[in-house]
Amino acid sequence: MIRRPLPLAFYAALSALAYPLFARRERAKLADAGMGARAQERLGHAGAPRPAGRLVWLHAASVGEALSALPLIRALGTARPGWSFLLTSGTVSSAQIVADRLPPRSLHQFAPIDGRPALRRFLDHWHPDAVVLIESELWPNLLDMLAQMAIPRALLNARISDKTARNWGRAPRTAQALLGGFAMIHCQDRRTADHLRALGLQAASAGQNLKSVAGPLPVDEAGLARLRDMLGQRPVWVASSTHPGEDETMIAAHRALLLDHPDLLLILVPRHPERADGIEALIADAGLSVTRRSRGEGPGGAVYLADTFGETGLWYALAPIVCLCGSFTPVGGHNPFEPAHAGAAILHGPLYANFAEVYADFAQAGGATEVADAQALARAIDGLLTHPARLAAERTAARAFAAAQARALDQLVAQLATALEPPTAQATP
Repeated sequence: MIRRPLPLAFYAALSALAYPLFARRERAKLADAGMGARAQERLGHAGAPRPAGRLVWLHAASVGEALSALPLIRALGTARPGWSFLLTSGTVSSAQIVADRLPPRSLHQFAPIDGRPALRRFLDHWHPDAVVLIESELWPNLLDMLAQMAIPRALLNARISDKTARNWGRAPRTAQALLGGFAMIHCQDRRTADHLRALGLQAASAGQNLKSVAGPLPVDEAGLARLRDMLGQRPVWVASSTHPGEDETMIAAHRALLLDHPDLLLILVPRHPERADGIEALIADAGLSVTRRSRGEGPGGAVYLADTFGETGLWYALAPIVCLCGSFTPVGGHNPFEPAHAGAAILHGPLYANFAEVYADFAQAGGATEVADAQALARAIDGLLTHPARLAAERTAARAFAAAQARALDQLVAQLATALEPPTAQATP
């Protein structure tokens, strides 16, 4: 028997001790969110029967990863019409958003927590024929059990920081034990691929960021038409996916812009809508009028607080200028391809480590601009508003950049489908 590396043995023992606590916490979390009926899914109890035939399980942690999995499932379903798909995620928001967007032959469940009782129940029911993990969902108990069951598995959109790579370099046996069994490791940047190959993981290769091939976000066309009627000729910009500390920057930039553009509307979209009360207070303290989407109000003030789930595509379709946040505080940035598909000129802050290569290429293509602070943001937006030709050129460049990336999906799907085939199918001439 192969001896398990000490860090993984320690994790297995600790997770067994903590399992009852995590189980209670997850049940309470889903109950508080109004999903108590599905809380047992986190403990591995199935909420649906298993489809007949070959089943591929894809796991994506949260909203962005789950959305990026949907076009992948559609394309895999086209390439392999006999396959069915189980998509799991761990957050309430991801479950809500994908509920009405699942492709044919697919279903959603909450992912089991990384405890052996939950995993055993989950795997005994679903019996996945292959597994796809997206980004950083590398749970040791899960990977160990999948290896014992010899289930083909792939890791997509992998990304690790330099710090994480250094830590793994101190424990290469642990890294090999976690990642050595993947038939395919698709990395979202060259840096990650280099790090993993340095650890001896030759299956790692660099490719397109999976989020770049996800396509445009869905849009409620009737709702879009109503909002356009309400706004008329009023100019508008969007501050999307703000985190604590960024709302103040967006509000300050908007106050400055109103001096020369008194009719300008800011649509402020917090990453976590539950922060809306605090953001509304910030807007009021700045002396600006505000209306809120969650109260059924229209965009009648200086700021429209878009504090709802699942409508980001609507705001991107409505506004020609988007400031993509998560980049003015050390969050690492957010997916720029979503507003680019909508044809928005994109502005962002200087802290975007998670999308460093993407933003470099995007800036070279002419569709994205980095700004340092509220003052620079206001200047950049003013320049776009007062020079329509420049704004049109940046919007065209953004849309073209996103469309070019999306073409990589076919190549990725072909590689993935081959990696997930049963060994007998791969060996057949």
